[in-house]
Amino acid sequence: MSQPDSNYTPPPGHLGNLCSEQEAALGKLKEELQKDGILVEARHDDATLLRFLRARKFDVEQSKEMFKAAEKWRKEFNVDELVKTFDFTEVAEVDKYLPQYYHNMDKSGRPIYIQRLGNLNVKAMYECTTQERLLQHLVVEYEAFLNSRLPACSSAVGHPVETSFSILDLGGVSLSSFIRVKDYVSEATKIGQNYYPECMGKFYVINAPMGFSTVWNVVKGWLDEVTVDKVHILGGAKEYKAELLEQIDEGNLTEELGGTCKCAQGCSLSDVGPWNA
Repeated sequence: MSQPDSNYTPPPGHLGNLCSEQEAALGKLKEELQKDGILVEARHDDATLLRFLRARKFDVEQSKEMFKAAEKWRKEFNVDELVKTFDFTEVAEVDKYLPQYYHNMDKSGRPIYIQRLGNLNVKAMYECTTQERLLQHLVVEYEAFLNSRLPACSSAVGHPVETSFSILDLGGVSLSSFIRVKDYVSEATKIGQNYYPECMGKFYVINAPMGFSTVWNVVKGWLDEVTVDKVHILGGAKEYKAELLEQIDEGNLTEELGGTCKCAQGCSLSDVGPWNA
């Protein structure tokens, strides 16, 4: 474990940097959830409650409704059982068509999440998996993100890490392929935004192709205003490489994206990071 980072200042609205109104909102939300009997101490610490409060701009009633909806979905989706039993045995095959993976940390200690759509072959992918299993895998990964990856990153850098650094590479993707997988993308976006709020720190869309504005207008409809503001859309390597390397050490960024990392078994299947140290 690294020494505590004495230069770290929590962002506004996070533990250690709450104004009096935010402190009061946190206390009231916790009290109401306890009264309703839906607060699970093992999962619902103050940092978790603050994610829901930030997502609803510290409106306690709206945050409570969002929290209750997330807990209802969690039971319906059978999340606790999935975490124990789900085995994504087709991961290597799916990776050929839709690589989605965590790979080390950015300079702030956030785990880097990369999605590359250039090899997307929807027909071939759905011959080896289903949309249901892709979504189950996504949820299991969200749980690992919260319970394993973030604590490991926090320990590595000596201060709390609560969000990811996401990169969506659209290089080589066709508009028709995206349209054929839009139902999955829509559901995945809904899960992340509604049930795992405030987990995304920065989101870079790179190699955005001609015509992407059409896709983006569709995707924006699925997102709330706060999420949209975190998305940065960049073009090819000349535009995105310098931007990414300002925030990610060269050795932590994959070679395909302008870094120097070449994992022996392939970066998309290596799961390299402090959570596996």
